[in-house]
Amino acid sequence: MEKLNWSKKEFEVYVLLFAAHCNHFESKEEQEYILDRVDEKMYNKIHTEVVIDSEETNLNKIQQYLAENHFEQAEKEALIKDIKNVFFADGTVDAIEKKIFSLLKKIID
Repeated sequence: MEKLNWSKKEFEVYVLLFAAHCNHFESKEEQEYILDRVDEKMYNKIHTEVVIDSEETNLNKIQQYLAENHFEQAEKEALIKDIKNVFFADGTVDAIEKKIFSLLKKIID
């Protein structure tokens, strides 16, 4: 896979959008949570990439970016907290979201 030329912000948005989209449905609350952190232009650009990529590609890109870029432990913990907040944004967490959260937590930690 070619090098990902994302900023850390773009990476974080990719991860959060992947989390929101993992069950193929993004609630209004999940979208609003992410849009509070990024402008609409970046949101739309990254959203398109997340939706076009397969789940396997999503996860591979996340692993690749983490391997190629240094993250402090505090940054990892903040990202995990943001992922959790995306999942809880609409008040419910389904089985797919729980599975993806566990996967993302393992990849990021």
